[in-house]
Amino acid sequence: MPKISKSLAIAIVSATAIVVHLILRFGFGADEWTTRLPLLAGLLVGGVPLIYELVGKAWNKDFGSDFLAGISIITAVLLGEYLAGTIVVLMLSGGEELERIALSGASSVLDALARRLPLVAHRREGDEVRDVDVSEVAVGDELVIHPHEVCPVDGEVVDGRGVMDESYLTGEPFKITKTRGSAVISGAINGETVLTIRATRPAGESRYAKIMEVFRDSEANRPRIRRLGDRLGGVYTPIALAVAVLAWAFSGEPVRFLAVLVIATPCPLLIAIPVAILGTISRCAQRAIIVKSPAALEKIAECRVAILDKTGTLTHGEPTLTEVIAAEGFNRNEVLGLASSLERYSKHPLAGAVLAASRAAGLRLEEPTEISESPGRGLRGVVGGRRVRIANRGRLAREGVAGIEQLPPIAPGLECAVEIDGRYAATFRFRDAPRRESRSFVRHLGPRHNFRRVMIVSGDREAEVRDLAAEVGISEVVAQASPEEKLEIVRRETAKADTLFVGDGINDAPAMMAATVGVAMGRNSDVTTEAADVVILDNSLTRVDEFIHISERMRRIALQSAVGGMALSIAGMLVAAVGWLSPVEGAIGQEVIDVAAVFNALRASLPPRVRHDDL
Repeated sequence: MPKISKSLAIAIVSATAIVVHLILRFGFGADEWTTRLPLLAGLLVGGVPLIYELVGKAWNKDFGSDFLAGISIITAVLLGEYLAGTIVVLMLSGGEELERIALSGASSVLDALARRLPLVAHRREGDEVRDVDVSEVAVGDELVIHPHEVCPVDGEVVDGRGVMDESYLTGEPFKITKTRGSAVISGAINGETVLTIRATRPAGESRYAKIMEVFRDSEANRPRIRRLGDRLGGVYTPIALAVAVLAWAFSGEPVRFLAVLVIATPCPLLIAIPVAILGTISRCAQRAIIVKSPAALEKIAECRVAILDKTGTLTHGEPTLTEVIAAEGFNRNEVLGLASSLERYSKHPLAGAVLAASRAAGLRLEEPTEISESPGRGLRGVVGGRRVRIANRGRLAREGVAGIEQLPPIAPGLECAVEIDGRYAATFRFRDAPRRESRSFVRHLGPRHNFRRVMIVSGDREAEVRDLAAEVGISEVVAQASPEEKLEIVRRETAKADTLFVGDGINDAPAMMAATVGVAMGRNSDVTTEAADVVILDNSLTRVDEFIHISERMRRIALQSAVGGMALSIAGMLVAAVGWLSPVEGAIGQEVIDVAAVFNALRASLPPRVRHDDL
């Protein structure tokens, strides 16, 4: 049975006390003392713990919006207005519970990490394979990794050939070919073939375990964000107390002190701001934006440094064939067709990009023969009677293939060279292409959303990252950064100014937690989505911009509701201070102000006029 939180328990007790009071009073016509009993019980069970907590906050000089609510509870009891006091208890505990629900995630980041890593390893013992606990794996043990399994420890391949997806951990967008002698890292996902690896580190010292250590450190040092209501309450509370004390001092009537505090109860802060936040969370959900931390809605407008990952954030996260440079005497489409016919039978990570390019060009593929793909020597075969080989430029240059002098200069990104009938035929260049909106998104962050700096922090190669940075208009670049380095960079920047971090892989998650606001693009990793404050489900920078717009609108509406409500309350306090409002009339006036503030806050759930900028 799920555990009930303290705030929920108090809210239930307070609501029950109010209902029983109303039934006794209007349903049974009970005497005044009898009708007060449930309210007194509610104030004792619910009000006393809240007052005790607020006294502790006051002792630590934390005078938020709920501090004045605590004084209002005491004031209501002294006035004999037990119903009003119980209602304030209900509002205070109900607001805390709503915030707790909104802030809590489905599970912690560490739980998500633990769920992803296998608990059992398949250890080879002689001619048998036996399942053992991962913690029992020792250096030198041979482990069998089945298709689509997650690698449990760091090691090297001793048998088999295939590919592994390491993008969760390295940030690289490509699946990496693995053959005898290749290093593998824990947390990588095996492809469609069985691999046998030799463990080079025990599970506790593996790459995945190191990242979990980073998470623990990051979670323990997650920045605490003060609520908007508390910040406004820090200004409002002293004003209300000053007016109440002065009214008492100049009139000599303690009832005026009570009347001022009754109308000063900061319901616009306690109710209107949560209503605006919850309405905005609902609006975001309708736009495929999941807000896991309501504080992100309040703080995004104050972020001045945007830190962006490269792969899957500014780019699509998938390699594409961007250029076919044909040698003299060869036709581009001819070379592409021959290479694609052969690539159909390759597990190389770039094969899909070559095939996609041939489909886009409408090329007809032929059936190859004599196919072979040995490590380091490339892919070979006969297509339409012509001998075709696809390899790296270094291999062809070392073998002195005819026409190799026509090789183009090395450029950022990945490439492969094609040999046809013993002659160099073409170079294929690949890129993880930037999103269509990447450049406009980066350029508009400053003038439109007041960001002072935009950075790329990526685990990819420096030449690749700098090439992309120049294309999208970013001058500050950090490349080949590990998760630990990303975390340190974000912490350093956050210490100087509020930061927005946008990424998509497990390697980005610690940095997301250290940033003021962390945004996860897509649903590539449950770990990342647990770490993020906001998850963009449809993987689009336009949606990130839309979230910023929605948050800015929410902040405006929340401020209108809170500041407008406080202004009306201050006006009411002045009227009560001169003796023109009794405590009961003040309570009625406060309710009118509350209704107006809440109705205005409800606008946050309505569709905005401008969803996002034209990117």
